[in-house]
Amino acid sequence: MATKDSGTIGVGIGGWTYEPWRGAFYPEKHPQKRELEYASRQLTSIEINSTFYGAQKPESFAKWHEQTPETFVFSVKAPRYATHRKVLADAGESIERFLTGGLTELKHKLGPINWQFSPSKVFDADDIEAFFKLLPQKVDGFLLRHVVEARNDSFRTPEFIALARQYGIAVVIAVDSKYPLIADATAPFVYVRLMGTQEGEPLGYPAATLKSWSQRAKDWARGAAPDGLDQLAPAMPGTEKRDVYLYVIGGHKVSNPAAAMSLIKSIA
Repeated sequence: MATKDSGTIGVGIGGWTYEPWRGAFYPEKHPQKRELEYASRQLTSIEINSTFYGAQKPESFAKWHEQTPETFVFSVKAPRYATHRKVLADAGESIERFLTGGLTELKHKLGPINWQFSPSKVFDADDIEAFFKLLPQKVDGFLLRHVVEARNDSFRTPEFIALARQYGIAVVIAVDSKYPLIADATAPFVYVRLMGTQEGEPLGYPAATLKSWSQRAKDWARGAAPDGLDQLAPAMPGTEKRDVYLYVIGGHKVSNPAAAMSLIKSIA
């Protein structure tokens, strides 16, 4: 969804291969090799998680591009060998190998890249800035959007927000998880991961909660700061529209597609 006065809002799930979704999200006896094709027509974005665990072939990225609608967008989780290290400033070679390993075969469907830090990684301004400097603005002519997922409470500081804004890097807004919630907008886009779906809720979350997050997505898209989320620093100046990427991931995973589809309907 996008309007003249707001950015695009992409909503989806993490990955698309999950056995319990077969018969719940995917129709009975739906061919497994066509699950992405099906999912991409019910959702508007998907976060690729397999890239976190190992390198993917350029042919795989190209195939995923071909199997999805023109307006579909993937976010991609960066490999743990680049982010789960004591000194992030040493990740240059790993970052380059990942970014030049076929990722751009997604072409215009390539959305943000999520660089998820280890929970043991403590905020160190010099090391974080050195890491930010390693993230290029473009690869093979494609503009890149970077987002970092901080999983240690030490990142809940205005100094981290200031660094992210300086380099135009978004910070993952991690909701309903054991990790810190950092809700400050720091880039021309916003990246949200809802991780608290519950068994017994037909849509994963109560309807009122989903309605609240759909409204927040629309607020961010038009450049406003949503209600009900504490900020670590003053809001960014101006009210420029932003793209929003919102994923229902983790929690009671079998319910995540239903929650995402409910959000899409509410946002439309």
